Amino acid sequence: MHLPLIRNFKADHMPPEYIPELEASAKRARIATLTMVSCANSGHPAGAFGGMEMFLTVYGVANLTPENCNDTARDYVVISHGHTSAGVYGAIAEWGFIDREQAMSHFRDCGSVFQGHVEREIPGIDWGTGNLGQGLSAGVGFALAQRANGHQGRVYVLMGDGGQTKGQIAESRRIAVKENLTGITALIDWNDIQLSGSRNDIMPCNIRALWEADGWEVVEVDGHNFSALYDALKAAGTNGKPTVLLCRTIMGKDGGIMEGKHDYHGKPVPPEAYAEIVKALGGDPDTLARANELRKTPSTFKGREIDYPPAPEIDTGTPITYDGKMDNRGAFGKALADVGKLNYKKPGKTPILVFDCDLVPSVMTGGFRKECPDNFIQCGIQEHSVATISGAASIAGVVSLWAEFGVFGIDEVYNQQRLNDINRAGNKTVLTHVGLDVGEDGKTHQCIDYVSLMRNMFGWKLVVPVDPNQTDKITRWMLKTPGDICLAVGRSKIDSLKYYGEGYTFEYGRADKLRAGDDGAIFALGYTAQIALKASDILANNHGLNVSVYGVSCPLVTDMAALTEAAKTPRIITVEDHNANTGIASIMALDAVNAGITLPKFTAIGVTHYGESGKSDAVRAEMGITAENIAAEYMKGRA
Repeated sequence: MHLPLIRNFKADHMPPEYIPELEASAKRARIATLTMVSCANSGHPAGAFGGMEMFLTVYGVANLTPENCNDTARDYVVISHGHTSAGVYGAIAEWGFIDREQAMSHFRDCGSVFQGHVEREIPGIDWGTGNLGQGLSAGVGFALAQRANGHQGRVYVLMGDGGQTKGQIAESRRIAVKENLTGITALIDWNDIQLSGSRNDIMPCNIRALWEADGWEVVEVDGHNFSALYDALKAAGTNGKPTVLLCRTIMGKDGGIMEGKHDYHGKPVPPEAYAEIVKALGGDPDTLARANELRKTPSTFKGREIDYPPAPEIDTGTPITYDGKMDNRGAFGKALADVGKLNYKKPGKTPILVFDCDLVPSVMTGGFRKECPDNFIQCGIQEHSVATISGAASIAGVVSLWAEFGVFGIDEVYNQQRLNDINRAGNKTVLTHVGLDVGEDGKTHQCIDYVSLMRNMFGWKLVVPVDPNQTDKITRWMLKTPGDICLAVGRSKIDSLKYYGEGYTFEYGRADKLRAGDDGAIFALGYTAQIALKASDILANNHGLNVSVYGVSCPLVTDMAALTEAAKTPRIITVEDHNANTGIASIMALDAVNAGITLPKFTAIGVTHYGESGKSDAVRAEMGITAENIAAEYMKGRA
């Protein structure tokens, strides 16, 4: 389909002669949609049918094509209600993004890119979704990245009405208005039907009032009228506000027995109904038989390869070397401000965006805010949306960093960080106040599971620095390195070690040998390596034992050379300010088994219960994470 006058709104209004062609496209797309779901014998046909005119119109007007969909300077389209994937595939096939026959025959087919919910491997899909309520956050992230790069592109977010009760959408609405993102347009498929029945019976809400209360321009439009949709989309943002289109639609539109019913929200129609619907749309009921036959062979449509955003063009500057006590979070903040200043609004440099949730003095982002005010995004206490915003922005041409307390930046938003992983984003998440080192805040704020949560995912890198000098170097490395990376630090001031000073180069996955010895080995995570060094001193001074100490800053990747070396000694102890059952001890032990390494006496020291409220030293002492206890455990093992 080629309708050049509607792309980028070249026409003042939808040319009347285009309407018949678009209506014919809608019929073909609905036939393809129904065939996909019937061939797979699973899917969500009714909602896909109801949103068809919306899908076709948005992909028709957007500056998003098969030729530019891998670029960053363009329009973005987010399908928040990802379960309508069959309808989206049917629509984008009309615009040349995918092969219709392959989509019909290999929808929800293992080994095919046409998954049950939209994924980025499909050209034209900008964010993999399905977990309802997250799409608007992704759209806000794209819009912020566009602004930072000076692009004038639009962002379209298509959503269902049932998900409007989710809190993350409200967070995103407020951020879009605060940041004056007039280039973002949301479209809500307003059919008043959900999976279980009527929207008003399930959880009523005044959709118009919710959006108006947060400051959006609200426009009601016939969601099945191409001309009305075109005019509303063209006018969006002209009143100086983000715009939401409440698109009145019919669930299952032109779908025979599906029309106006919730029954086919999430299941295929019977075979006889398939034939009737396809005939009414002017199609051939034998289309399904051909699709079923083609499904017997592997899909030939491979989609596009999705990789992490490329390394940014930034100057990471010269590391700062510390002497004496300093907090790791402070070292991070100074390094971030330094790199920010070096690149802020410099021609040819990738913009760096920093997101904050009302924690500037605690997460040490104030220096960056001062040096780079236009690139500092204050989002208030709205962590769920910010986790997604930061992730989406990172694939749209910026370096994106979010600094947050550990319990909020991973525990509270685990699902959002998981979707960042699935979407292969380049989100840089800095967690402060991890482990027991949170001051006197107590157990609710002690993030003692961040290693295990990150370990559940497949793409994230996690770095836990030993001292301020290593923190500085890791921060600069992180900002330059592609992919999702989490930097986790505590709150307290700790020693600056010469080992990590001038001449040290960070290498992801390496355990740093801070002290050598043949009588045993201690592997300690992050700043607990400094406690382990004191334990090594006790063992040397009181018992004449020389014990190696390894600083572990990359807990998800075992340094197998170091572990192999340590396994030759009579004793290994792991120390971590983390759940002792799910941190580096379990990772190293499993890796040893898989590698066929026989371990000596092995003891895990870490968090064994929810911690107390008090000074960090006292809380660690109550937990047994002290030099004295480490030395005692070592001697107990020898006995």
